[in-house]
Amino acid sequence: MQKSPADTVPADTSGDIMPDWLPALLGGERAALARAITAVENETDEARVVLHGIRGRLGRALVVGFTGAPGAGKSTLVSAYVAELRQRSLTVGVVAVDPSSPLTGGAILGDRIRMTRHSGDPGVFVRSLASRGHLGGLSRTAARVIDVFDAAGRDVVVVETVGTGQSEVEIAEIADVRVVVNAPGLGDDVQAIKAGILEIADILVVNKADLPFAERAARQLAAMAARKNGQAIPVLQTSATAGKGVADLADTIAAIGRRKRPDPRARTRRLLQNLALDRLRKGLAALPDAELDGLADAVLAGDLDIDTALHRLIALLRP
Repeated sequence: MQKSPADTVPADTSGDIMPDWLPALLGGERAALARAITAVENETDEARVVLHGIRGRLGRALVVGFTGAPGAGKSTLVSAYVAELRQRSLTVGVVAVDPSSPLTGGAILGDRIRMTRHSGDPGVFVRSLASRGHLGGLSRTAARVIDVFDAAGRDVVVVETVGTGQSEVEIAEIADVRVVVNAPGLGDDVQAIKAGILEIADILVVNKADLPFAERAARQLAAMAARKNGQAIPVLQTSATAGKGVADLADTIAAIGRRKRPDPRARTRRLLQNLALDRLRKGLAALPDAELDGLADAVLAGDLDIDTALHRLIALLRP
């Protein structure tokens, strides 16, 4: 007999009462998915229970990361890619990480606005997350949200980063396939030479291929990628607004995804690292100024070397 979603809910050993809507989440229902994402994004008490409940349901979704310099048309390309996936009858979750409002901490660009074409499609769920000042291109809670999409049965989870350019290498640790988007006329050659994101690319895309110099940009990127990585990386040209090259991009992503096994452990590792860093930052902020001033004065006076002062500072943070 086929099991219902309720029969497949992992047993709870945490001592918490599992939410009565968790079976709906595991069954892919949108209302439960929205509630779970809100819980993990805001790190409420309910989030811990949800994350416990989805254990054992991870590692099925293909996670595709889109990153690159601002102005390359990432959001438009992501929207076109999502449309192509839906043509192939695949369900999609989109995590669009936006810059944060300095007043509220919320996302201010709202990538969902650029994906209104999917608003009536139950097979697409778009969530904008605020970066909250995180410079690596990803929200600290993005890995958790990806896990929720994964547990809810989405076939593909697309992650679009803030678009700060050279600092966006964190996508390599949570995405199974990484797409770096460029555009002709935006200083592609200089950007590629400087950017750490070139090394993490599985696919390089020159978007806005209808603009002049697209062919030249593609050749430059191919040559630079070969020099840096010692191997050929697919370099594709797309025009997201016209839909040109999007099917080829989807085929290439799928082919790489078949060769690479989804790794939810990488997402958990990134989450643990971020939580540890947050704990350290909070601990430092809570230290009395006198403690820090005393260590700083001792270093300036030559009574302590910087390494000894650092060890003493870390010791102050221990409970």
